[in-house]
Amino acid sequence: MEKRNMTTLSSILARLESEGYTNQFKATEAGLLSLQSHYTFSPDELCVTHFYRFEGESNQDDSAILYAIETNNNEKGTLVDGYGPSADTLVGDFMQRVQGIHK
Repeated sequence: MEKRNMTTLSSILARLESEGYTNQFKATEAGLLSLQSHYTFSPDELCVTHFYRFEGESNQDDSAILYAIETNNNEKGTLVDGYGPSADTLVGDFMQRVQGIHK
């Protein structure tokens, strides 16, 4: 994929989906919930294989971070969070405890 097509959240999501990251995750107080299997993962049960930051051109509240995640039971998916003032504290708290984060 050309580099110019890799600048938006939707283009990265589409590329990751084509690579098998088809699941979506949600941070909860209990851990990271798979919206596909409904299993809740702890920080030591997954690896962030890559992450991407996006900054809003006209509004800081449009900033986001996208995590590409692989779990210990071979689920692959994504988690999107606001970045900066719009960040979800559950996501931030969970991600601080994840040891396997790669860029």
